Amino acid sequence: MTRTAYSLPTIDLSLWDKRGKPDESFLDSLRLAAHEYGFFYLKGHGILLSLNAKLLRQAQQFFSLPFEQKQQIAMIHSPHFRGYNRAGLELTRGRQDWREQIDIGSEKAALADLENKPAYLRLQGPNQWPEALPDFKKTVLAWQKQTLNVLRQLLEALSLSLAQDKTAFHPVVNDAPYLLLKLIHYPGSQNNDEGQGVGPHKDSDLLSLILQDNEGGLEVELTSGQWLKAPPQPDTFIVNIGELLEVATNGYFRAAIHRVVSPRSGHDRLSAAFFLGAQLDSTIPILPLPESLTKSSIGLTLDPENPLFSQIGQNTLKGRLRSHPDVAARHHSDLLSPALPKVLHHA
Repeated sequence: MTRTAYSLPTIDLSLWDKRGKPDESFLDSLRLAAHEYGFFYLKGHGILLSLNAKLLRQAQQFFSLPFEQKQQIAMIHSPHFRGYNRAGLELTRGRQDWREQIDIGSEKAALADLENKPAYLRLQGPNQWPEALPDFKKTVLAWQKQTLNVLRQLLEALSLSLAQDKTAFHPVVNDAPYLLLKLIHYPGSQNNDEGQGVGPHKDSDLLSLILQDNEGGLEVELTSGQWLKAPPQPDTFIVNIGELLEVATNGYFRAAIHRVVSPRSGHDRLSAAFFLGAQLDSTIPILPLPESLTKSSIGLTLDPENPLFSQIGQNTLKGRLRSHPDVAARHHSDLLSPALPKVLHHA
């Protein structure tokens, strides 16, 4: 792990030994990065720069389409929370985020006959694709596939770093984990004000991976309360720990709060954020960590506005309902109440 003063650590995945004899210094660095920061740069990942560049070009072409064409695949048409959202439609802790985006998950058919079945099964379904961009779907799915392989490899390394078997999370990620890719465009702020691109939040998954363009704005909150910038670094991704890994380690791994500050007026920002969840019908395993690690754990973050659930479907649907109230109201009004969504009480 490399780190300069007031910067995030960098993990080199090329040091990972695939022959089953892990490098202990690599595992120590990875564990400390996940424990102390919950955020780190990842290099040596093996994904070609050309594929990353192609993905961002496709994203740029999509966001450059006329608004009417983007609206043809608006998320409001999808009960599975897939598709385009114009700036201002998504909320973080009740406040408006200023970014437009397209959400893309696993390409699967919707499940039929869901009566008396868990509500989270409604999340499975097809994506919406822009007809005007014939290469968009192929590029996105190719990048998703390679990124998933990187995060599965990283999850095995994280398991070993905790003195667990590398297969500790295989039961919940090796079959059909819940995946989500967000291609995001952050318009510049008016009058150079520091607007909310996306507000302070934690991710509800296991691991998140972020590809940035050359415009900064991503920041992570340290335990001191200080906000640390995470500017783009050549040929790296940002990886951050999600709530499910915080649950699995009883708080030893830190799901850090992060945000994006809107670019200055006259600038904009593109990013791709890929989220590795787990199978919706599974329960996250609670790992029996050695005492040497548990004694330095701060325990789970207790936030009455954001309860954590070890059952994957509950935790995932909770986040989607709250982030997209318009989709929730149109397609899932039976799950909503003046207090908490009813999904929080369904097994």
